[in-house]
Amino acid sequence: MSSTSRIPEQFVGVTAVSKANVYFDGNVVSHAIIFPDGSKKTLGLIYPGKYHFNTEAPERMQIVAGNCEVILDGQSGSRSYSPGDAFEVSGKSGFTIEVAKDLCEYICSFLA
Repeated sequence: MSSTSRIPEQFVGVTAVSKANVYFDGNVVSHAIIFPDGSKKTLGLIYPGKYHFNTEAPERMQIVAGNCEVILDGQSGSRSYSPGDAFEVSGKSGFTIEVAKDLCEYICSFLA
């Protein structure tokens, strides 16, 4: 599922978690922010490479900067995403994301 939407420039009134989530030897790093209603997002960046993530709950990944190719688990073809694009991943599933060059920045929203 792809959709284009406005990229938020900032989140006001949130709690930022200072400890980073570090994956793949530091090639993917994110920080969690928690909203007053208890919902959570992570803000992160991905260095060039190819990485697979599993999901517990449904997620929405919005690309803030850079470009990537994504293959959702169970699908054979990849799709390209650019700033402003987003894709959703079902819970108890996963996806492979590949960044060819530069950095890819994202906002991950947990939907459940």
